[in-house]
Amino acid sequence: MATTTERPSPHRLRTWMLQGLSDIGKGHGPQGPHAEPEPAHKGQRWYRVMCLTGVDYFSTLGYQPGIAALAAGLLSPVATIVLVIVTLAGALPVYRRVAEESPHGEGSIAMLERLLSFWKGKLFVLTLLGFAATDFLITITLSAADASTHLVENPHLHSALHDKQMLITLVLVALLGAVFLKGFLEAIGVAVALVASYLLLNAVVVVVGLYHVLTEGHVVTDWSNALTTEHGNVFVMIGVALIVFPKLALGLSGFETGVAVMPHVKGDPGDTEDRPLGRIRDTKKLLTTAALIMSGFLITTSFITTLLIPSKEFEPGGQADGRALAFLAHDYLGNTFGTVYDISTIAILWFAGASAMAGLLNLMPRYLPRYGMAPHWARAVRPMVIVFTLVAFLVTWIFDADVNAQGGAYATGVLVLISSAAIAVTIAARKAGQRKWTIAFAVISAVFLYTTVANVIERPDGVKIGACFIAGIILISLLSRLRRAFELRVTGVTLDAMAERFVRDMASRKIRLIANEPDRRDKAEYRDKIEQIRNDNDLPEQEDFVFVEVTVTDPSEFEAGLTVRGEVMHGRYRVLTLESSSIPNALAALLLHVRDTTARIPHIYFEWTEGSPFANFLRFILFGQGEVAPVTREVLREAEPDRARRPRVHTG
Repeated sequence: MATTTERPSPHRLRTWMLQGLSDIGKGHGPQGPHAEPEPAHKGQRWYRVMCLTGVDYFSTLGYQPGIAALAAGLLSPVATIVLVIVTLAGALPVYRRVAEESPHGEGSIAMLERLLSFWKGKLFVLTLLGFAATDFLITITLSAADASTHLVENPHLHSALHDKQMLITLVLVALLGAVFLKGFLEAIGVAVALVASYLLLNAVVVVVGLYHVLTEGHVVTDWSNALTTEHGNVFVMIGVALIVFPKLALGLSGFETGVAVMPHVKGDPGDTEDRPLGRIRDTKKLLTTAALIMSGFLITTSFITTLLIPSKEFEPGGQADGRALAFLAHDYLGNTFGTVYDISTIAILWFAGASAMAGLLNLMPRYLPRYGMAPHWARAVRPMVIVFTLVAFLVTWIFDADVNAQGGAYATGVLVLISSAAIAVTIAARKAGQRKWTIAFAVISAVFLYTTVANVIERPDGVKIGACFIAGIILISLLSRLRRAFELRVTGVTLDAMAERFVRDMASRKIRLIANEPDRRDKAEYRDKIEQIRNDNDLPEQEDFVFVEVTVTDPSEFEAGLTVRGEVMHGRYRVLTLESSSIPNALAALLLHVRDTTARIPHIYFEWTEGSPFANFLRFILFGQGEVAPVTREVLREAEPDRARRPRVHTG
């Protein structure tokens, strides 16, 4: 007897893959730094939410001291002090302002989206999304690579795993993808436990390291002598530190996530959706506290690692490569403590990757569907998880799972987002008439733009990866926009009192509308238009008409509501006026609304558009006008499959 193995049908597999609502969070939507906001009564205290920022921000201690030592050498502590000054005097004020301007977690990208209109704003946002994708994706691959480094270099496992770092990194990335395919709950409690234990272990390493620096007096003397011999005087040291500072930009990585977690902050009982003053205040506390904690760790860890670890150990293949603090933990506190430190570091790095994946899954659907620039499966989590996991595999393979090699790409993504935030708050301050803040933020923007450019020139990998993401996002977005060109995308139709009166009056007879492109709007224009429509369509003089005029607002918008106003022109011509991003969509939505409210099939009359059909179609795609009559009919055909119930379109 033959046995058969039951396999899931293609239909079941497709349903599972394209499940629109993620089971991440057990039905409560995606969780993590870029999650939808919790209800106000379930918000968390700011210091607990800070730990969601911390899994990304603080976890960079796993590799930042080693990257700083490799980039700046003996100047690592001085360059790190420059980084801390830029953090506290630059990034922190910028993102405190972002928290005021965007209190619902949208971040600086949404600020720029509001400040820039039409297609230039959309394309700019798509470009920033490319760099944001670079930031989050490299967070996944770099964190996995550094976690595998800590695993491979552990003395208990080194002999068995010393040549398997690439495989381990790929397994960690695959495990991350598999967990998200099944469903993942990022609990704030887990983040709190991870961050608290990780910072405590780092504090122990820092205290022990400082103790050895102080008790071994020659260490400081040897370092200062070598520094003077290599660079001469203090001014030269500061100058060189300013030059190498962009290579240390990974230490700025947590701010964008810091404002993204705002919806989780509890705030005050009196907070409203429009004025969440308590949430803004506590988010500023969150950002400031995180920056101060990280600044303290950055300075102390760069100091002890530079003075206590031989420079050759920071080189690729060295024992401190990508794990400087773990090297000190094993060397000064024994392998037992070192192993505990390794486990804590691996856990927080993996969790940082999970936060980045959650960020990717929530960031893209936040913008692309609203632009009409997402394929139909973009709202489904599982296909996106597979896509991001495969891209992470590719990036890991390209960079050979090397932490230092990925540093440039990661820093580029971080710096582009911070630079965009600085520019956004500069524009916001200028629009608010705040001259001093405008000048201050402009200076900060110049610093971050310099840092970004210097990092790109030194390490162009980030721009290359970002450019690939940007090109992919824009290409897919434009193809999706073309594919959805004839989709009815009006979210609702509202009529004022006069417009409702016109519709009620028309409902007693055959409803005839004339699509009119407003010009002079004088009596002759309306009289001549009626005469033309009657002649073109052979209609008797007793037929009654109502004009419909659509004014295009922002043609780059995809979905919006529709408000219809009625007015009587020159004492006799009834006109329905509308504002929309697309003339055909507005007309189709109005016709369907009139049909549904009157239970009668409306008729609308057009004249043919002159010119090339292809050129007119491009005008419709880009500017919301062009081949109005055939496109209106096509939108109606897609929105209403039943021909008997479809409004009638006449063209003469």
